[in-house]
Amino acid sequence: MNVNEIIAAARDGLLLEPEAKSLLSALGITTTACYPAAEADDAVRIAEQIGYPVVLKAKSPLLLHKSDNGGVELDLRSPGAVTQAFGRIKAASSAIDASAGVTVQKMAAKGIEVIVGVTTDAHFGKVMMFGLGGVLTELYNDVSFRLLPIGEPDAREMMASLKAYRFLAGFRGGPPADIAALVDIMLKVSRAIVEYPAIAELELNPIIVYPRGATVVDARGRLDVRPFN
Repeated sequence: MNVNEIIAAARDGLLLEPEAKSLLSALGITTTACYPAAEADDAVRIAEQIGYPVVLKAKSPLLLHKSDNGGVELDLRSPGAVTQAFGRIKAASSAIDASAGVTVQKMAAKGIEVIVGVTTDAHFGKVMMFGLGGVLTELYNDVSFRLLPIGEPDAREMMASLKAYRFLAGFRGGPPADIAALVDIMLKVSRAIVEYPAIAELELNPIIVYPRGATVVDARGRLDVRPFN
């Protein structure tokens, strides 16, 4: 599907992780693929096909913060672990949304986690945010903002302005992150927001960046101006 088709198919204007990742893939951004699993046996079959370790996640519009509600199981390395994780996710998510689904994806290798987000400000319009990703986003609140659209100098300045930039530049002898790959993602998101104004909000969190390349492992979006819950 192309971007217009993905936008047109979005249920209630909401892009859950599979839909948001489809949109990003259509923009040429690397993501981990999501595979729906209706039953534990399906999850095991998918895990066997894509290879261990895998991640299981809940899929529901009522579970946008999946990790806070027992909706994420990481680093699963056997059929038994997948089966048990599937049961835990279904039990936790069904208490909030009885129709919640489960997806399976390949566990990404460790790297530096960052976030790229877009929101719509009532006064200034579309704004991009960049910062440390995963749970560190809220813990450190070390983020930078720019009005869209941005160019390469803006993207690099957003990164360099962070206190945490030293992690990206190579901390204590560690290899530097692929800054060019992050810039590429940021510019592709910026162009998409301009080209497809229906996208009011988009969050890529986390993006795992490596010495070579970067991959989006979770994402979500909205096609209206309502904020995330």
